[in-house]
Amino acid sequence: MPDGSEARTDSVGAWAKKQYLLSRALTEATLRPWSLGRTQWLVLWQLVHGGSTPQREMGRLLEIERATLSGIVGALVRKGLVSQEADTGDQRQRTLHLTDAGMALWAELPDPVAVATEVAFGGMDPADLAVARGVLQEATRRLTEHLAARTDSGTDA
Repeated sequence: MPDGSEARTDSVGAWAKKQYLLSRALTEATLRPWSLGRTQWLVLWQLVHGGSTPQREMGRLLEIERATLSGIVGALVRKGLVSQEADTGDQRQRTLHLTDAGMALWAELPDPVAVATEVAFGGMDPADLAVARGVLQEATRRLTEHLAARTDSGTDA
């Protein structure tokens, strides 16, 4: 029987974390030649696929803290890839737009998520992937519900 440390390093959760971290590293390496980070790419992706987006909504969509998003947007604005416009109804609110330079860059960028997905999962049996996805979805659902219940009851998670 494995000792506690081996069980922790060979668990499904440990392997999911390792896969995530390596996938993230490959994503960053894929974007490095264009001087973009993963989260900058996510902002561009949202603007390409969702159109102009209020900055506050961008933070919610990408689950990014407001201060973090401000820095990311500032970098994209300085690079000329994104513009910000004040909302006509509330001058404190900003809407993000992809610039022509941003669209041109997007057209030449590889999709780092597709690259990482192909490297990690290309050629694997779709049935095996469906089982793995289902297991992780169920585990995530259980953890989410457990934490919500603890928060609702006032118990520290």
